[in-house]
Amino acid sequence: MRGSLVACVVGLSVLAGCAQRAAKPQPPETPAATRQAPKSQGSPPVTRREQMPRGYLGEGLASFYGPGLHGRPTASGERFNQNALTAAHRKERFGSCVRVVNMENGKQVEVRVNDRGPFVEGRIIDLSLAAAKKLDMVDKGVTRVRLYRCTTPVSEIPRASWAAPV
Repeated sequence: MRGSLVACVVGLSVLAGCAQRAAKPQPPETPAATRQAPKSQGSPPVTRREQMPRGYLGEGLASFYGPGLHGRPTASGERFNQNALTAAHRKERFGSCVRVVNMENGKQVEVRVNDRGPFVEGRIIDLSLAAAKKLDMVDKGVTRVRLYRCTTPVSEIPRASWAAPV
């Protein structure tokens, strides 16, 4: 009884493996000039990388950090001040200026990178509490942002106050 059941199951699986798959229907051909990207309803339009300004760094989720780390040293060596307009970024140089634009309300702020992070998957930047207040994202905690390089590549703060000792 068991042997015939096993043989039947093996036989059916071999036959299923030999079956042809259903072909996908081909969409009707359209000229390249009239072809457009599909638009999903309810989501903001996606801007192509080629259309972005030269100083564009990316877009993603931003969060803020502050009260628990106030006064502790950052990766750059300076003390973290939750009331300063600073941020943590994974790749930007310490002291570089980044303009952060809240995509939900259009508010923007320029911050100075003085720390490394964020270390949470899917986040692009961690902002100080003061920067989060300027973007009006404190209540929400996490918001979608776009990052741009500032017109001045390095912060106005004297280099000696944020550079790590050599």
